[in-house]
Amino acid sequence: MPLRLILIRHAKSDWDNPLDTDHARPLNARGRRAAPMVGTWLAAQGHVPGQVLVSDAVRTRQTWDLIAPALPGPPEVTFLPALYHASAGQMQRCLSAAQADTVLMIGHNPGIAYFAAGLLARPPAHADFQRYPTCATLVADFDAADWGQIGTGTCVDFKTPRDLGPR
Repeated sequence: MPLRLILIRHAKSDWDNPLDTDHARPLNARGRRAAPMVGTWLAAQGHVPGQVLVSDAVRTRQTWDLIAPALPGPPEVTFLPALYHASAGQMQRCLSAAQADTVLMIGHNPGIAYFAAGLLARPPAHADFQRYPTCATLVADFDAADWGQIGTGTCVDFKTPRDLGPR
């Protein structure tokens, strides 16, 4: 059985409060609409994680909280300070300790875009893949025994909130 990674950039965040630190920025209204759509899409496609790794920033936590109700579960969820603005290498190190066959990670750009691009033998034919906009979701499969040994994977799907319906 292959390993499956679901890689999600957090939903759109709110920049209205100049007193919010970057780490404390919440989602805006668009982000609060987009995240549940992603959860519904994941469930409909059968992309259900057994383990979830989430940056400990407010916007990534809120993204997960809005995705989770649509999924059967609950999966094991870990909020990791190491995923906050993580590089692609740091994301790989966090993933290497995962135990489930299907893992969902929620992080930030630019690291998540670089991580996604470096994971695939061939990128999806989607105009927004390189940009990896907010709430973009990659589903990729890997032929490996464990997460510490994954090489290049195969894109199963890539969606953005715009693909899923009105924002």
